[in-house]
Amino acid sequence: MKKILLLLVLSLSVYAKNTLPDAETFIKETAKEHNLDEEFVKNILVNAQKQQSIIDAMNRPAEKEKKWFEYRQIFLTDKRINGGVEFWKEHKDILDKVSKDSGVPAEVIVAIIGVETYYGKIKGNYKVIDALYTLAFHYPKRSPFFTKELANFMNLVNKEKIDPLEAKGSYAGAMGFGQFMPSSYLQYAVDYDKDGQRDLINNIPDAIA
Repeated sequence: MKKILLLLVLSLSVYAKNTLPDAETFIKETAKEHNLDEEFVKNILVNAQKQQSIIDAMNRPAEKEKKWFEYRQIFLTDKRINGGVEFWKEHKDILDKVSKDSGVPAEVIVAIIGVETYYGKIKGNYKVIDALYTLAFHYPKRSPFFTKELANFMNLVNKEKIDPLEAKGSYAGAMGFGQFMPSSYLQYAVDYDKDGQRDLINNIPDAIA
């Protein structure tokens, strides 16, 4: 039995080693795929730090499936509803305009932002670069996915002039009012107020659109 366990541990160690990216390879492949300078990618990556708390968060037991009435108790509180009303009133003009342009009802937009970040009040306190680096380089079972997201983050930083060391989000690297991963940010974000930057983190019109 001990031999079997030892072989299993060794096999998992080899698997982890083979599935985790190599920093130099990552830099070269990311630069090539996204037409970036290798030094640009390297200078961001060297500032990333492994955060054990992120790995611990990923390893927590999955939340059991809840019935609608259980979710209702969480999301349909007086405080959250009142927060939604306040957010809607404060940003009514832009919500009405985006709703007209997109066809998405304003109440749906407000509800999504309310569920994701409590109307922008809880957007996450982890450095996005640390979250994505930790999960790409130190979390084997999800490494391929997060390696791609880390590369997309490098591309996003370059395109939208985001400070890579200041951007904060969830422990999984999701950002902004609507909690977008870098790939989704790149694909769906719009510069709604035409200021030259697609900013889903701090810019209300862009975040709502």
